[in-house]
Amino acid sequence: MYDEFTSLEIDRPEKSILRITLRAPGTLNALDAGAHAQIAAVWQTIDRDPDTRVVLVRGAGGTFSSGGDLALVEEIARDWETRLRVFHEARDLVYNIVNCRKPVVAAIDGPAVGAGLAIALLADISVAAPSARIVDGHTRLGVAAGDHAVIVWPLLCGMAKAKYHLLLNEPVDGEEAERLGLVSLCVPTAELEERALEIARKLTHGSQAAIEHTKLALNNWLRAAGPAFDASLALEFLDMTGPDVAEGVAAVRGRRPPRFS
Repeated sequence: MYDEFTSLEIDRPEKSILRITLRAPGTLNALDAGAHAQIAAVWQTIDRDPDTRVVLVRGAGGTFSSGGDLALVEEIARDWETRLRVFHEARDLVYNIVNCRKPVVAAIDGPAVGAGLAIALLADISVAAPSARIVDGHTRLGVAAGDHAVIVWPLLCGMAKAKYHLLLNEPVDGEEAERLGLVSLCVPTAELEERALEIARKLTHGSQAAIEHTKLALNNWLRAAGPAFDASLALEFLDMTGPDVAEGVAAVRGRRPPRFS
């Protein structure tokens, strides 16, 4: 059923639990073009999967995901066809997670940025380690915060904190993320995997109709923010055609602050 998702590592740690591991050694589990397309599409397959009651998402090697890789960003900036394709993938990623009936649990450790962070914060239950480093990353790259932030950050932590962290690109560790309400729980790093799996296990034992319908009702808050998200995504991809993204990419590659004109 999942054979087409070759860029994702998918297994079943227990009956009824589907686990997705983001793994890209040497790149902090960045999402290349293939992984970006597949992580956007996989939720529709999960929604139709009768053998899956809960999804657990994690990153490999102590890192969640650094988001879309820089080669993909550069291709988006210079190529119309890529820009159009990834625009729709980015939109599908958010709405497919929101509309997936199966509850999603995220185990967040290390950097969680951009498209990777979208998965982490749109999860129904998010568990972070203190070493998690949550940062949206878009304004540092020279583009609007369009992947997911406008639809969910104001609901999770309020408008004032959302603006502070998104406009200034300020990172948040796991403990602060729990305090702000960005994540459900912060647990010691050594307990992260087991605690996330324990939560997934509890969800498999509950009334599936009740859990799915509660998620469906609660996510109407996110659907109501859909127009704001659509605008943010359009503005992000408008900024991809502008002059700042080249400097943003160069700054990330050079591990230095960007110098926007």
